[in-house]
Amino acid sequence: MDTRDRAFLAAAQITLDLVADPAVERNWDADSSLERMTVGMLACHLGRQLVRAAEVLPVPATGPPVDGAADHYRRAPWVLAESLDDPANDRTRDESEAAAGFDAMVRRCREAFARADVLLRSDRARAVVTIPWQGWSLRRDDFLLTRLVEIVVHADDLACSVDVDTPTFPTEAFAPVLHLLADLATERHGQARLISALARAERTPTTVSAF
Repeated sequence: MDTRDRAFLAAAQITLDLVADPAVERNWDADSSLERMTVGMLACHLGRQLVRAAEVLPVPATGPPVDGAADHYRRAPWVLAESLDDPANDRTRDESEAAAGFDAMVRRCREAFARADVLLRSDRARAVVTIPWQGWSLRRDDFLLTRLVEIVVHADDLACSVDVDTPTFPTEAFAPVLHLLADLATERHGQARLISALARAERTPTTVSAF
């Protein structure tokens, strides 16, 4: 395993602890902090990052990888979408998984984590993998970084939704997410706005989002 593999497994374990929190079960059908998503839908979406890894890591790539995780997000239809009604923001799977309930979600996530753990520790995960829902390939390191982005961002969404502390991730998991989001935000808004947002509260722009 390399550093990114270990970072993903550490973050995935934290994810398991969060989605299995009793507060998630108690608030399952309540609205989450994200528009048009219940807590159950959001928990399923967060937990699916483990499922995606277990599904994708053992499958050989069908084409050459795109140029890194940043390029992945530049191309992603949901990033380019201008409305929650865009097909790229379809939440049908989140709804159907949430309908199956809390226990099914926790069981699914634990099984996926166990599979991903074996794949990464046994060196059976592929060096380049295809992202079937996007239609392109990524190097494993970049694919796992995209999963870390999803985990770090949505862990905060879920924790805020059920009024528990947002998990603290190890540096090797959090730092590359921070760097990638900063790079994407700089591309979108420019250096000056990003620096103001980070260092000058008195002139912070209203929104400096990476997406």
